[in-house]
Amino acid sequence: MPRTPRTRRVIGSTRVRLRRCAGLVVLALAWLPQSGSAQGLLRDSGIEHGLDILAQPLLVAAGLPANRTRVLVVNDLSLNAFVAGYDTVFINAGLILKVDNAAELQAVISHELAHIANGHIIQRGVNFQNSRTAAGVGILLGIATGLAAGNPSLGIGLAAGGVSTAQRAFLTHTRAEEASADKSGMRFLARAGIDPKAMAGVLNHFAGQEALMPALQDPYAVSHPLTRDRLRAVESTAAALSPRDGETAEVEYWFDRLQAKLSAYLRSPAYTLQRLSPEDMSDAAQIERVLAYFKTPDMAAARKPMDALLEAHPNDPYLHELSGWIEIESGNVAPAIAAYRRAVELAPNDSLILAGFGRALLANGQPGTDAEALTVLKRARNREAFSAGLLRDLAIAYAKADQPGMASLATAERYALSGKLADAGLHARRAIGQLPVGSPGWAQAEDLIRAANAATTKRR
Repeated sequence: MPRTPRTRRVIGSTRVRLRRCAGLVVLALAWLPQSGSAQGLLRDSGIEHGLDILAQPLLVAAGLPANRTRVLVVNDLSLNAFVAGYDTVFINAGLILKVDNAAELQAVISHELAHIANGHIIQRGVNFQNSRTAAGVGILLGIATGLAAGNPSLGIGLAAGGVSTAQRAFLTHTRAEEASADKSGMRFLARAGIDPKAMAGVLNHFAGQEALMPALQDPYAVSHPLTRDRLRAVESTAAALSPRDGETAEVEYWFDRLQAKLSAYLRSPAYTLQRLSPEDMSDAAQIERVLAYFKTPDMAAARKPMDALLEAHPNDPYLHELSGWIEIESGNVAPAIAAYRRAVELAPNDSLILAGFGRALLANGQPGTDAEALTVLKRARNREAFSAGLLRDLAIAYAKADQPGMASLATAERYALSGKLADAGLHARRAIGQLPVGSPGWAQAEDLIRAANAATTKRR
């Protein structure tokens, strides 16, 4: 988990992609929330692994690329979910905490995947393949911020009249699309061995929303029009579908873990500990105890359930990562490095675990670990496009390695991901004066400068 969840908006890593989306980068500047902390992505390797476990059978059932499609958590306690491009589903933390079981969360994922499989993205005015750029993610999260606040203009700094059109174009689905996604999503559920009635369970969480004023409705009800007719149609379709036999034990286990971890991270320690039964020694409950005691803070108490988890699951990289995270956040560098090193051994290609390991190595402040940190962080960067924190640490590692040009470039990218293109342009200009002309880094800095200049012109 990051110490302070930040908005992660992504810019392409190659010059070709930056040129292709330069216009959208400028457009995003008008759409970003006024406050950079208004909304962002909450990144955690264990939670995202659990979401991947839940999504995999649905991706197979939908005929979508299971190895490229990911589910990410939006750091927002309101209820909403939406898709970006053909490979990313965003689900608000609030909706994950609201659903009652794994099947309901899978129903949410299945419905959003149906929007992709049914071509609803293609029918919209913007190519969501750009969602991996600062523009694409910034636009989507900016609009979602406005919807969560019940005021689309909060997240969209466009002139009146353009706001409602843009909102409809990007997130709000038509009733026809919703009906289509409901039916397809339930078919995906049945093929994956999941009871399609779970879709009706999700909709029942939003029952009566259409009777409320729009400003009082959950964002999900705004972006996914809800009617009694729609619920009846879902119940009728679900009754006609017979799910195949599916294995549920692993899915339920990871659902419990990810929901518990998310709850304990976002809620107060008192709330977490009060609702836990002393007799509950499940892995999910132990993870909640670890985080609750860590936040109290009481590291001695946190280590007891942490040690019990590691003893029971010595080869679980996500538990070693959790151990490393609570140690580094508590200023205990040596045990953090040891825990992260073991996590990397078990999951060598997990970008978030690599990023955490790199941060722990940097905290050690020794030449040997600084050099190792740069190597590790570069590996993480090659696999991760969504983390501003990773770019911050990478800039520090480059600076310690006496590579000021690359340090400035990493800083410029970090500002671009946060929607601060003026600052990005400033650091990109520093980078371009220090990097070899024509090198990949030089070209990337040049494109950042171009995007920053275009944004300044657009705002005048």
